[in-house]
Amino acid sequence: MTQQSVATYWRPSAVQEAVGLWALGFAGIIASFLAFGGTSIPKLVATVGFLYLPLIPMRWRDEDYRDYGLSARAWREDLVLFLKVSALVGPLFFLAFAGFVEVLPHLPESLARHLTPLGGEVHFRLRLPPRFGEWVVDQLFVVALPEEFFYRGYLQARLRDAWPQGRKFLGARLGPAFWVTALLFALGHLAIFQTWRLSVFFPALLFGWMRERTGTVVGAALFHAACNLFVRVLEASFFGGP
Repeated sequence: MTQQSVATYWRPSAVQEAVGLWALGFAGIIASFLAFGGTSIPKLVATVGFLYLPLIPMRWRDEDYRDYGLSARAWREDLVLFLKVSALVGPLFFLAFAGFVEVLPHLPESLARHLTPLGGEVHFRLRLPPRFGEWVVDQLFVVALPEEFFYRGYLQARLRDAWPQGRKFLGARLGPAFWVTALLFALGHLAIFQTWRLSVFFPALLFGWMRERTGTVVGAALFHAACNLFVRVLEASFFGGP
């Protein structure tokens, strides 16, 4: 072995890199929640981590955000796909939410606590949550876009580098990277110790499919923000009081 080969820097594999950064971000969110729970600091830590942690290995390879889907190059396709998926999923989710609300009072209290933080008297009246305009900006630019860049943009792409195999489904190739990314996304939501958050695994499948379909995270970010806002509206409408 030559001195040159000994001096060669070790570089992690695609899986080691992706999962290692995910674990680092997850640990940072947990630590900030334990230290500053009840403040906006854990959300700030998550947002900064999602946007900047991938920059570390990206610099090694002379890459930028566009290489991981943060680009408007397919904005028309992203927008059309977002509108179509929203029109299909929105009514179905409303019916599922309304059905769950009807079943919720009949569930054992211990089970209900694990399924949802909601409770109390149900009286449906369509209403927006307070400061809804601020929620729109927050969900789009602080939550959805950073999360979609990290998970569907960076993480799913790096795992796909390691596991390129997959099957075509509705115009997108889905393989192990797609499923593992959705799983890590769901597990990442356990950083604040609420088991009902594991349910985000299911919308994560749609986010990941949209990313593979258009090659960017723009449509997925729009749909991610819309899902979060829709849930807020439903919570306010069903549980917001008489």
